[in-house]
Amino acid sequence: MGDDSTMGKMKGKAKEAAGKATGDDRKAAEGRTDQAKAKAKDTMENAKDKAAGVKDSLRGKGES
Repeated sequence: MGDDSTMGKMKGKAKEAAGKATGDDRKAAEGRTDQAKAKAKDTMENAKDKAAGVKDSLRGKGES
């Protein structure tokens, strides 16, 4: 969802591909880790947005 997490995923994929191409297992693993971090960040952003939506909808019901 966020641009930072999307960029992190792309960087992770590039790093993983470079590691695989050069036979550098460590760099490939770093790439997979970067992708996982970006995915976790994206998931947290989505959860935060959903929580804010629930909060707003609950506030709206009491004011009717």
